[in-house]
Amino acid sequence: MGGISIWQLLIIALIVVLLFGTKKLRSLGGDLGGAVKGFKNAMSDEDKKALEEKEVAQTSQQAEEKKPESKDKEQA
Repeated sequence: MGGISIWQLLIIALIVVLLFGTKKLRSLGGDLGGAVKGFKNAMSDEDKKALEEKEVAQTSQQAEEKKPESKDKEQA
């Protein structure tokens, strides 16, 4: 059929190992893993920043809502 069987994948993997060697593939895998880890860290940092900004906005909005109430009490 049109699919790739497990045997074809194993043959391709064997050819790749023979061409590049295990040391080169190991270093390439380590570099790729480091890149993925860095990407995940950057994404979580962005999420934390967005959450902090949202909390600051809510806090400042609550503070602004309380200010007019205290002015109303002073005028009475």
